[in-house]
Amino acid sequence: MQIDMKQPILDKNDRLAQENRALFAEKRVFVLDLLASPGSGKTSTILATIEALRDEFNIAVIEGDIASDVDAKRIGAQGIAAVQINTGGACHLESDMIRRAVDALDLDNLDLIIVENVGNLVCPTDFDLGEGAKVMILSVPEGDDKPLKYPLMFSICDVLLVNKIDVAPYFNFDLDKCVERVKKLNPNIQVFPISALKGEGIEPWADWLREQTKTWNA
Repeated sequence: MQIDMKQPILDKNDRLAQENRALFAEKRVFVLDLLASPGSGKTSTILATIEALRDEFNIAVIEGDIASDVDAKRIGAQGIAAVQINTGGACHLESDMIRRAVDALDLDNLDLIIVENVGNLVCPTDFDLGEGAKVMILSVPEGDDKPLKYPLMFSICDVLLVNKIDVAPYFNFDLDKCVERVKKLNPNIQVFPISALKGEGIEPWADWLREQTKTWNA
């Protein structure tokens, strides 16, 4: 006899995710789920995004990590509300974790919440958080063949940020080939090459997020 525990867990998560989504719609807060491998530059990308948009929107960040609060402290040091979620070993965030985190935030005075998911390209793909969009970061050192290795992650995201584009010549990274592979998996995905640390390409990405946030808040 085989007992399938995955589906009941996902069903419960999806119900709570819909409740989250309804809450965010009611409060007119756009929520972004940011996904990537460890070391791809999630926090530096968040900081660059905050810098581009902080004069227009009230922003908060939910930090998901297996342990520690290092990234939340970096965000908080910029004067941005940050809530830390430590999963205690779990390789992804779930919708009930997000609901507990947003209970610590003043949703009535927020426009945008960026969720930094746990660094992983497998586990988070199954879990809806109630977000308005999923965004993935692929860093140049990871290689342009990453879409071939993790097709599901690339297929579920609305946006791909190709980070550390400034070092592409040193890693034999072919951006056109990468984009071609991603588009075969997900024809509607938006791709933005960026360098979060140097600020390259941040404005086009910020424009996309600006438009999404304004639409959600309308």
